[in-house]
Amino acid sequence: MNKEVQVHQSTLFRRAYKRLHPNQKADVDDAITEIIKDPTVGELKKGDLAGIYVYKFKCTGQLTLLAYKYDEVSRQLLLLGSHENFYRTLKR
Repeated sequence: MNKEVQVHQSTLFRRAYKRLHPNQKADVDDAITEIIKDPTVGELKKGDLAGIYVYKFKCTGQLTLLAYKYDEVSRQLLLLGSHENFYRTLKR
């Protein structure tokens, strides 16, 4: 039962990921691996953000949030960043 999971990146996620230092990218890659293994690891949001999960993790000592959607065969990475203005940006 080892299915291949496709990971898709939104433009906002790709732009934020590109700006990170190599050690920060390693922490984000670990978080993405966790999401691929268990997509319910994040917190399911309600209301305007229904259907979106947010996974909170430490990236070089700072709390970082990663928003994503998932289905059986794919994971859509939506946004990466600190808590400041995160949900406002995600609603756009």
